Amino acid sequence: MKITKIETLVCNARMRNWIFVKVLTDQPGLYGWGEATLEWHTRGVIGAIQDLEQLLIGEDPTRVEYLWQVMYRQHFWHGNGIVRGTAISGIDIALWDIVGKVHGVPCHKLWGGPVRDTIRLYSHLGGGKMEDFYETTPGDANRFADLAIKTVEDGFTAFKTMAVPETMPLEGLKPVKYAEACVSAMRDAVGDEIDIMVDCHARPSPRMGHLFAQALDPYGLYWFEEPCWPEAADDIAAIQRAVKTPIATGERLVGIHAFRDLLEKRACSVIQPDITHCGGLSEARRIAALAEAYRVAMAPHNPQGPVSTAASIEFGFATPSYIICEAVHRDVPWRKDVVSEGFEVEPKGRIVRPNSRPGLGIEINEKEVAKHPFEQELPQRSFYSDGSPGDW
Repeated sequence: MKITKIETLVCNARMRNWIFVKVLTDQPGLYGWGEATLEWHTRGVIGAIQDLEQLLIGEDPTRVEYLWQVMYRQHFWHGNGIVRGTAISGIDIALWDIVGKVHGVPCHKLWGGPVRDTIRLYSHLGGGKMEDFYETTPGDANRFADLAIKTVEDGFTAFKTMAVPETMPLEGLKPVKYAEACVSAMRDAVGDEIDIMVDCHARPSPRMGHLFAQALDPYGLYWFEEPCWPEAADDIAAIQRAVKTPIATGERLVGIHAFRDLLEKRACSVIQPDITHCGGLSEARRIAALAEAYRVAMAPHNPQGPVSTAASIEFGFATPSYIICEAVHRDVPWRKDVVSEGFEVEPKGRIVRPNSRPGLGIEINEKEVAKHPFEQELPQRSFYSDGSPGDW
């Protein structure tokens, strides 16, 4: 069995272009699906996949670890950068899909079988619609409460929100009080039985992140995410030590070495590798083993397309430290049109039962994908009140 070709299919999803990776073999009807979505870098990722294809043509697709090492090591610049890491990830996910199909079992059974019966999903506030989740200009805190109620009515028992506004490196009480008002309104609206996460998107400075974390500590958040730049691991660790709320981070880190440093510093309670960026399922499994040694929970970052979600769910069923799966369901109306999924979601509680189909259990409808060709992503520019560029 040999790899004959690697194709990329782009499906525009407004805020990002989903990049589906299809690894074809010389066995009729045998191929694997992966995903390498990276917003604002679609062309770069596709080019990186085309470069890697030259290393893989003619190779046995079931030698997944061997091929991962080839992709990572057999060029002077290791696959640590986000574009190359994403390209490796997309191909690696597709290779595991092939291995599952070869053996006729879901991927989670390749990794020792399920360690749990169900996986809980959490939603973005508003279901993933950019205008609802990515709050860029402070508004009425009651809007957050209304969206929280709607999310619970959709069946979710947990959701994530960006209630922390953009701030300059140092500001006064106004943004902190605003964030507190938003979280208070959501907690009052949904009660203590619903888990609320707050995502800072790494926009605050370490000091502002610290102030936000302390202000929101009384509200019993499930986690407080990316309180400052991921490069500032020592500051993230200081924030984690200063509050009771679990700190989550890691979605922008590529490779096990970055997570090793994060865990050694005891910087967080939840690590969030993105399977489509960190090095694929192979590297995510290594990161999971490291997290298990530190007894730190895992909740992979997953706001991308449906192949990423299927991969995260397969990974979750075989990973002891995995606690919850990120999911979006209202980002674009054609999400369900482009994919057939093997797992089942119970509407009440948004609980996932294991996939029973081989591999990732998904099939991409290429005709539907073709209806939504590449479009440049919507601009997400951010400027502070003085006109200087900020972090989006």
